[in-house]
Amino acid sequence: MFVLTETYSIANHFLAELRNQETQKDAMRFRKNMERLGEIFAYEISKTLTYQNRDVETQLGAKITQQVSQQVVLVTILRAGLPLHQGLLNYYDKAENAFIGAYRGKHDEKESFEIEMDYITSPDIQDKVLIISDPMLATGKSIEKAYHAMLRYGIPAKTHIVSAIASRRGVRFIKARLPQCRLWIGDIDEDMNSKSYIVPGLGDAGDLAYGGKV
Repeated sequence: MFVLTETYSIANHFLAELRNQETQKDAMRFRKNMERLGEIFAYEISKTLTYQNRDVETQLGAKITQQVSQQVVLVTILRAGLPLHQGLLNYYDKAENAFIGAYRGKHDEKESFEIEMDYITSPDIQDKVLIISDPMLATGKSIEKAYHAMLRYGIPAKTHIVSAIASRRGVRFIKARLPQCRLWIGDIDEDMNSKSYIVPGLGDAGDLAYGGKV
């Protein structure tokens, strides 16, 4: 597991602004900061990819360069994941893309819930590098369901899961249920409330990025 806040970097500043309720009033800045985190994660994940040497002709001669030799597929959960997805796409600009419509069902009297999924579109992912992004990793149920839904389209060579903020419980859940996946997290919070929202977290990422819903 890779956690951005384990070392000091500009990512800590972006995360601080994402959490700040005053800065959150600027939806465009919220989206931009989430996109910036996506770019940082894309760079860090790039260190795990495979490369091959290729000759490139410059105006003055030839140079052996290293270029990515794996096909990347970016997956996000609508709508909250779109800014994070865009940051990843800025770097993996030749990536194929998949989108999943998933949301929490109604809470029961025990404050538990099921994840509802009503939309998915994806390319073939067989032997490709899968990067699933969702800004908040709370219980981990959405990511688990998204991962298994993607297996309808092939078995990836490797799967990475990217979240800006995760709960400690969600991290444990994913490690136990999806040990084949590598986690890339911005920061980890220790608590969740009775509605399974991360505390202190940052609030509803989808509403903050795109406005409230009814």
